[in-house]
Amino acid sequence: MKFFWKILKWIGLSIGSLLALIVVAGLAFRIFGSKPHQPMGELVDVGGFKLHIHRTGEKNNQPTLVIEGGAGASSEYYHWLSEGLKDRMRVVRYDRAGIGYSDASKTPRDPETIARELHALLEKTGEAPPYILAGHSMGGPYIRVFAQLYPDEVAGMVFLDATHPEQVERGGAPKKSSFKYKAVIKIYQALGILGDLGVLGLYDHLFGPVLSGKGLPHKINQRIPDCLLNGKLVRTYAKEIKHYHTTLKRAGEANQFGAMPIRVFTAIEMDKEAHRAAGIDPEKRLNTTIQMQQEYAHMSTNGKQILIDGNHNTLFTKKKNAAIICQEIIQVLEASQN
Repeated sequence: MKFFWKILKWIGLSIGSLLALIVVAGLAFRIFGSKPHQPMGELVDVGGFKLHIHRTGEKNNQPTLVIEGGAGASSEYYHWLSEGLKDRMRVVRYDRAGIGYSDASKTPRDPETIARELHALLEKTGEAPPYILAGHSMGGPYIRVFAQLYPDEVAGMVFLDATHPEQVERGGAPKKSSFKYKAVIKIYQALGILGDLGVLGLYDHLFGPVLSGKGLPHKINQRIPDCLLNGKLVRTYAKEIKHYHTTLKRAGEANQFGAMPIRVFTAIEMDKEAHRAAGIDPEKRLNTTIQMQQEYAHMSTNGKQILIDGNHNTLFTKKKNAAIICQEIIQVLEASQN
């Protein structure tokens, strides 16, 4: 029995020593390792915290495109959209509070708060409506709420493989693997601590990149991992997940937009083997996704769905895909002025 306890003690000490070594290495990396790049845009105070905004294109009397990123996605991911449109229209990219180069905020991450913070940022920087809103993934529900809160300021909407309000119920995942939100939130909160200790940044440096946009220029992809140099992003992600169901429910209530020009881009590339391993029929999932995305287009009598041969991110991180989206956005711009 004594020998057994000695073995357990040795294992415990070994694990403890390894964890201590990882933490020390992480702290050393945070102090002496990679430093974040300077923001490409401006940091603007919107009431006790600063949001990062990056603007391209000249101001004029045409609508301005405002891009709302997906969950945890910084504004760098939408580089090709900005580049492809800057000679044709004003384009605003920004990072929500706690994402990218923006400060974390103590405000809740419900959709109304997020919409009002974006509205305050636009006002503070002198941007003026009308706006064409583009939302990727969870950015889709967010812009629906923005459009309902500020209906006179929105001239069109663009949805980039946007999350559907009934994504959970109709997504095709087996019931036994239903999302355990409280557990996921706790995991991300723990990862936030590791981020502050420099462990996430060290891991990305040694084994990464963990985050990148396939098809983006190298100089842009170098910036994306900056968000792993501390725990801000994963803590914010946990806060957004906390309001996931509320956000989808609220977005589902914002579903009538008259004749507003709407474009819906649906990614049709998927990892079929990964879906099967998760107990999801990939063909059924794709058909359901296309159908749910069609419902986005049907929110307006002037809606249109376009299928893109890309995945949830390469939909716009690949230049050729972004070019298709840019052409359709120009059509939205022209339709909004008629």
